[in-house]
Amino acid sequence: MLFKNIEQYNLFINSPLEQFQITSLLSLNAPLFGYINLTITNLTLYSFIILYLISYLHVFANNYFKLLPSKWSLLLESIFASLNSMVREQLGSSKEIYLPFIYSMFIFILVANLIGNVPYSYAITSSIIVSIGLSFTIVIGITILGLSIHKIHFFSFFIPAGTPLALVPLLVLIELISYIARAFSLGIRLFSNITAGHTLLKILSTFLYQMFTGGILIAIITLIPFALFLAIIGLELAVSFIQAYVFTLLLLSYIKDAIDLH
Repeated sequence: MLFKNIEQYNLFINSPLEQFQITSLLSLNAPLFGYINLTITNLTLYSFIILYLISYLHVFANNYFKLLPSKWSLLLESIFASLNSMVREQLGSSKEIYLPFIYSMFIFILVANLIGNVPYSYAITSSIIVSIGLSFTIVIGITILGLSIHKIHFFSFFIPAGTPLALVPLLVLIELISYIARAFSLGIRLFSNITAGHTLLKILSTFLYQMFTGGILIAIITLIPFALFLAIIGLELAVSFIQAYVFTLLLLSYIKDAIDLH
């Protein structure tokens, strides 16, 4: 009887993980240079949408021809000032050369997370390919930065000061694994938080929809869990900002380690 009721309400027909699948929107097969297949997926589409929104926002919010700054301009200036303060505290005032990169990463992750909260949209930061690929690229770039600054002395980063000679091989192995784990942890932290939040919202929204369509009395009672659902949506919006901030903060920490070899 229980399974019949479940089938009646169709609670488990659509998996909450379907929203994270990469699907093909447009495919073009062209017999050029042998054989070329061009495919536009939802990941590609939303990547271009994010790029367009970021570019349009910064063009729209400029003060080139305005006497008074707009609200969007004040918002971007506040974000820029906050990130500038973070860079000064973490790296020092002489290392503001890294500010454009830090600002770009923060804005990209923030806008991507916020767009992912729009109903029936796609969160590209919930893709393990994007998150891990981004974190691996960053760690490789930071490693190249450290090698360019310190040359061969960069490898002293893997040997803590005062280490006995007999423990050097073991500690180098441990430090190397810890260093490589940064590439995974930076991306997985972002991926797991976005995925978990969106999965929870999908499950709750499906359940609430079935409850609201189950009758007037049930719909009235459902207003109580619906208020909790709205609170979780607000929490997800906050998580979008928090994850962008945490990602940026860890990025600054890794850059500081590469520069100072701490």
